[in-house]
Amino acid sequence: MDNLSRIRQKINTLDELLQRIRTWRAAGERIVFTNGCFDLLHYGHICYLAQARDLGDRLVVGLNSSDSVRRLKGPRRPINDETTRAHALAALQMVDAVVIFDDDTPLRLIEALEPDVLVKGGDWKPEQIVGAPGVLARGGQVLSLPFVEGYSTTLIEQKIRS
Repeated sequence: MDNLSRIRQKINTLDELLQRIRTWRAAGERIVFTNGCFDLLHYGHICYLAQARDLGDRLVVGLNSSDSVRRLKGPRRPINDETTRAHALAALQMVDAVVIFDDDTPLRLIEALEPDVLVKGGDWKPEQIVGAPGVLARGGQVLSLPFVEGYSTTLIEQKIRS
């Protein structure tokens, strides 16, 4: 299989992902979930995703659709379309699966996937993380990972515009 096919294989519909998760769970693997816009992939994202992957055996990334990003961040975002963002994430070694969601929050996705570990960046307190109560009720973990100062898509966008 060529590299582009390997990357595309990581980008799943919800149904495809649920099948993959069943297989991983049957093998006793621990599923970590995070989500975000990941508009302009940068050093802060890489550090965050690497740390998230270290918390389990498989890292699943919920990616906000382009429509969802526009609703959350405004009409000038996303800078990169969802296909580009999904492929960039799927190309990373530490990411095992990417699923695009159109809701403003990943709650329905988290409820469907039932991850063992739910992770967000340090700008989120664990009690603020969408889906936390359900993950904790199932005996899972909810963690806020350290934020890498000085790295954000907003800062990159401002630098480009100035």
